[in-house]
Amino acid sequence: MAKRISAEEFDRIFDEGNEDIVDYLDLDKAVVSYPDLDTDLRRVNVDFPEWMIDELDREAKRIGINRQAVIKTWIAERIDRMRAARSA
Repeated sequence: MAKRISAEEFDRIFDEGNEDIVDYLDLDKAVVSYPDLDTDLRRVNVDFPEWMIDELDREAKRIGINRQAVIKTWIAERIDRMRAARSA
């Protein structure tokens, strides 16, 4: 169950970036959407070291999604940051 705080407190924590906000989210109702991922899918095989798979699985379990969703989400977030940096 998510910790309850005000919207203002949530915004402050998010903006400061020093604390993980996942504990404040109700992930049972969360929807992750990256529209670019829904088009023209291509399969890519990637080999990861075992320790990395273990970390991915821990994060997936922590936030209640599967390993592939963690990988796609993290890569999409990184691409978003790169695009933002290029356009700044």
